[in-house]
Amino acid sequence: MKIIAESTSRANIKAPFDEINLTEWLFSLKNHEYQACSSSHIASGISFNENGKRVSINVELIAGNLLVQHYQEDISKPSHCRVNSISDSISGLGNTKLGITWELVLHRLTASTCELENHVVVSFTDQFLELLKKAGITDLEAVKAGMAENLAAHNLEETPLFAIDIEKKARLGLWV
Repeated sequence: MKIIAESTSRANIKAPFDEINLTEWLFSLKNHEYQACSSSHIASGISFNENGKRVSINVELIAGNLLVQHYQEDISKPSHCRVNSISDSISGLGNTKLGITWELVLHRLTASTCELENHVVVSFTDQFLELLKKAGITDLEAVKAGMAENLAAHNLEETPLFAIDIEKKARLGLWV
């Protein structure tokens, strides 16, 4: 799939590297905790796919577009979590699908601090391109620029709040 937008945001966590488990954090995040990490976050929940892999279901409203993400577990390490989704996108243009990859990586800074890297990639699907074509939208560069701006703003808002939630849970010793 061709990339529409990509964003990386970082935030520090005041907790030791070995006391954090990003995968368990993501797959145990409660609805109210998810909502507290962005004004765009509407709801979240956890399920399993037909292969027994965990699925994080997230609902967001970003720039007037309702996204229902079905993140399938891909990389599941304490310091590296990646999930992939063919997400439902509902907007004034209609309903379509977007590919979204969400990746969290933990970097050790000192014995007692880490950096959270939150990386999100949004990709075109054939269905999305067809929706644009039906709507008469031919300037893909303008679509990409708008999505990149919205994604960067969203990532910038949620990443430090994710870091605060992870830090709080690390201090509680949830993953030791």
